[in-house]
Amino acid sequence: MRQRLQKCISEAGLASRRAAEAMIVAGRVTVNSAPAALGQSADPERDDIRVDGVPLPTVGARVYIMLHKPRGYVTTLHDERGRRTVAELVSGVGARVYPVGRLDLNSEGLLILTNDGAAANALMHPSHDVAKTYLVDVSGAVSDRAAEVMRGVTELDGDAVRPASVEILDGGRLSITIWEGRNRQVRRLCEKAGLKVRRLVRVAEGELRLGTLPPRAWRYLSREEVAYIKSLF
Repeated sequence: MRQRLQKCISEAGLASRRAAEAMIVAGRVTVNSAPAALGQSADPERDDIRVDGVPLPTVGARVYIMLHKPRGYVTTLHDERGRRTVAELVSGVGARVYPVGRLDLNSEGLLILTNDGAAANALMHPSHDVAKTYLVDVSGAVSDRAAEVMRGVTELDGDAVRPASVEILDGGRLSITIWEGRNRQVRRLCEKAGLKVRRLVRVAEGELRLGTLPPRAWRYLSREEVAYIKSLF
């Protein structure tokens, strides 16, 4: 059946539809040996669709896992600078899975990986309003005023953002919930309040919870967790 190329790539588990569109624009995708164009359709059963010269994999079993990403690992499968990647931590999964969204090098916590492009897109797409909650240890004066400053931020780099939910916990730790997940968004909110992040751990994404999963460990998502992700489609 013919469908948009970005959907073919997503359903093959290579990337989200948005990332697939970027691959097409970058000239990384061919159809029957010809460079692909954004908006083009193809039939994955009849056409030879390739990304970086490699044929699309056949669709197999869908795999959904949660990793507790530790500090010092980049959220990618390959790093040209030779840094450690999350792929090293999930090598025992037995399937090629891809990170959903990202946590920067010095951030920790919940990271979903899957070979289901539709699921990845559902979690990342802004229209699905998936909240992301972080526990944050900071240097600086944690106060109600600082929390109000962070809650009052409605724009970053000219783009509108939904006001963050900020709660001060025991010991001056912060619980911060955001929705967009823009680059370094939590760290930048803290900077605007005069606070410097010492440790940042993502503990929840929508209804998915990190719980007691230890750093560097991963687990398969439960049937209920997978059903939650699919309910976002």
